Amino acid sequence: MSRLMHVSSGPYAPPVPARELTVTSADGSRLHVEVHGREDAPAVVLSHGWTCSTAFWAAQVRDLAVDHRVIAYDQRGHGRSPVAVAHSTDALADDLEAVLEETLAPGEKAVIAGHSMGGMTVLAAAGRAGFREHVVAVLLCSTGSSRLVDESLVVPLRPGRARTWLTRRVLGTRAPLGPVTPTARRILKYGTMGPGSAPHMVEACARIVHACPRAVRYAWSRVLDTLDLDHGVRELAVPTAVVVGTADRMTPPVHARALVAALPNCIGITELPGLGHMTPVEAPDLVSAKIRELAAAYVQFNQGDQVKEGA
Repeated sequence: MSRLMHVSSGPYAPPVPARELTVTSADGSRLHVEVHGREDAPAVVLSHGWTCSTAFWAAQVRDLAVDHRVIAYDQRGHGRSPVAVAHSTDALADDLEAVLEETLAPGEKAVIAGHSMGGMTVLAAAGRAGFREHVVAVLLCSTGSSRLVDESLVVPLRPGRARTWLTRRVLGTRAPLGPVTPTARRILKYGTMGPGSAPHMVEACARIVHACPRAVRYAWSRVLDTLDLDHGVRELAVPTAVVVGTADRMTPPVHARALVAALPNCIGITELPGLGHMTPVEAPDLVSAKIRELAAAYVQFNQGDQVKEGA
């Protein structure tokens, strides 16, 4: 019945960062940022999704921080980032640009992994100068660029106006999620995870999602309802890999396949049989390996030359 923001033990317990900082976005919003690993290592940036937090990436942080500098941040209003006034894809892009500018040296390159709304953040920022200065490759996990409500499979009805109407009300509900109970775990597992997800995975995701403030959850649901970032897909010119679970109800594989068809430089799609929307938690080793492969292939790093001083 606890409102603990994340699990405190096991593989999904967030590791202690090497340092923490607060980054200020273009509109003055403050963002909580964590840096893990060595400062003289290749950089990886992790952007989480709707109702999540940096804790969502615990498994990737623990794996990658051994030989990478891992930068994770809380989207505005999520985790330890204070609630902001503006909620829009432009604000998400502003936030990512601010994090890149503050944590990376001029011209320093990084791989970005975005999950769900974190992937949408990447698409929103793809045409920005700061993004193009710093981002050398991207991993998009369980995400889409448009028609999120129309294509969602959360409501088990045939496609059409009735399903869209009900989906909009389910995903955009103002109701509190309440404490993490057995019923809450079952609901979250149905909506966001594959049927074979282990209990400790469900528990980790439930703690994170239920910790998101109700007003923040609702505000971002309105943004996702009308999302149209198809132009951002076309502007994402760096090598981009795509991962999706075949049992994803939130952003089903139709979205991933549309991304693959439209991306200028897609280097492959991985469809994970039976997995749901929470792929970094459900397939932690595979997602970490994909990020590691991108960094090894595309990040040319000169140790000691590109560390952001005072960041």
